[in-house]
Amino acid sequence: MILVVFALVGWVGFYVYNQSKQDPVVYETESAEVTDIIKKTVATGSVVPRKEIEIKPQESGIITNLYVEPGDVVKRGDLIAKIQIIPEMVQVNSAESQLRKAQISLKNAEVEFKRKKELYDTGVIPESQFLEEELKFETAKADQEAADNHLQLIKEGVTRNMTGQTNTLIRSTINGMVLDVPVEEGNSVIKSNTFNDGTTVAMVADMGEMIFEGKVDETEVGKIKHGMDLLLSIGAIEDEKYEAFLEFIAPKGVEENGAIQFEIKAAVKLKEDQFIRAGYSATADIVLDRRDSVMAIKEKLITFSNDSAFVDVETAPQVFEKRQIQTGLSDGIKIEILEGIAKEDKLKIPNS
Repeated sequence: MILVVFALVGWVGFYVYNQSKQDPVVYETESAEVTDIIKKTVATGSVVPRKEIEIKPQESGIITNLYVEPGDVVKRGDLIAKIQIIPEMVQVNSAESQLRKAQISLKNAEVEFKRKKELYDTGVIPESQFLEEELKFETAKADQEAADNHLQLIKEGVTRNMTGQTNTLIRSTINGMVLDVPVEEGNSVIKSNTFNDGTTVAMVADMGEMIFEGKVDETEVGKIKHGMDLLLSIGAIEDEKYEAFLEFIAPKGVEENGAIQFEIKAAVKLKEDQFIRAGYSATADIVLDRRDSVMAIKEKLITFSNDSAFVDVETAPQVFEKRQIQTGLSDGIKIEILEGIAKEDKLKIPNS
C-alpha cells in the first residue's frame, strides 16, 4: 500500500508539471518592402451621358405616328413623331368669324375696284383714285388669305403654303441615341407653357461623351480638387477599369441619411469600340496622394505611443528591441517609413 501511495503521488506530480509547462512563444518576422503608397477615397454614383435632351412638342395634340424606338440612332432634324392638333372650339369659332369678315370685305373691295376701273378706263376719274382703290382691293385679298391661314393653323397646325414647316412634326434637336420613348400612339401631349413643363415625347443623348456623377462625404470633399484623376469600376462590366478626371465639385452639400454629401462630376475616357449604357452604377477611386517606390511596412507591425511610433527589431534569434521610427503616407494597410529601420531589418509580427 505504501508503494501504491508513492506511485499515486508521483503520477499526480508528473501530471501537474506537464499541465503547468508551456511551450515557448516563437514570433514570426518580416522585412520592409519597396512599393507604391496610394491614399484614396471612394465615391459611388453612376455613368450618364453629358448631353441628354428631352424632346417636347411645340403644340398640344394627340400622337398619331411614332417613328423611333429606344436604341435608334438619330441625327439632328430626324423625324421622331407626328401629332394631330385638337383645337379649342373658342379659337376655331373666332378664326372662322375673322375669315367670314375678311371674305365680306374682299367681296366689297372687289366690287368697288371693278367700278373704279371702269370709270378710270373711260377717263372719268384720275389715276390716283384708281390706284387707291386697287390698294384697298389687294389689302382685302391679303387679309382674307391671312384669316384663312390662321384658321388652318388652328385646325391642322400647318398652312397650305407651309407644308414643310409645321409644328405637328416633332424632330430631334441633337445627334445621338434614343434612350426612351415614354409615349405611345394615341397619347395626348401638351406643349411647354408657363404652368406646365410639357410632355416628353423622347429622350435623346450623345452616348459618345459620358460623365460620372457621384457623391462624396463632407469629411473627404476638402481633400479633392478639380483635375484629380479617378479610376472607375462599373458594376455591370467586370475586370475593366476606366480613367476619368474630376471637373466639378458642388459648392453646396445635401443631407442624406444624416450625413452631408457633395455632388461631383468627372469626364470619363471611353475605350474604343466599347459601348457603355446610360445609368450604369459605378464606383470611383479618387487619388488624394501617392508615393511611388518608397520603403513601407504593414501598419499592424507598428506600436503607437502618444505621438511616437515603434517597431520591434530582431537583434538575435527571438530577441527583439523596441526602436522608434518616423512614418509618412499611409493607405490604411501599408505605411511609408522615412527613417528608423533598414530594409533588411526583421520586424516582429505581433500575435493577434
